[in-house]
Amino acid sequence: MKKALILLSSALLLLSVSACGPKQSAYRQVYEKAKQREVATQQAPEQTTPASVVVAREPVADIQLRRERLEAVQGEDANMLKTYNVVVGSFQNHTNAYSLKERLQAQGYNPVLGQNEAGMLRVIITSFDNRREAEASREQVKGRFAPDFQDAWILEKIR
Repeated sequence: MKKALILLSSALLLLSVSACGPKQSAYRQVYEKAKQREVATQQAPEQTTPASVVVAREPVADIQLRRERLEAVQGEDANMLKTYNVVVGSFQNHTNAYSLKERLQAQGYNPVLGQNEAGMLRVIITSFDNRREAEASREQVKGRFAPDFQDAWILEKIR
């Protein structure tokens, strides 16, 4: 009887341990989803709006604005960072930040990488001294890169 009880409890223990197998990490899931979006965008033909059609957007009242101390990453032009910056990516991993920067450069932009005090790398697509210009640029970026960069935000550089 004791042997049967021990065998049964051992089997249940092994079964419960094996059921707790490793699951795919959240990072891996996000990475795969982003990769699928990237492949889909490369395969889809670029859509253009006819010249006779004017698309206007109403300005968004709740523009995200964050204030941070920001320095240009080594090798970047610090003069490119003005007071109001449109951020399209924020990374701790340098490889990811540089990859996005290269992708934007290939599309004709001149992005710059900035780093805050916490070590986060900000991929900045445009930079202005005037907040209204930054807000307009943010909306333009969101429209041009739809559905990507819909969460673009404005970073106010504090000194």
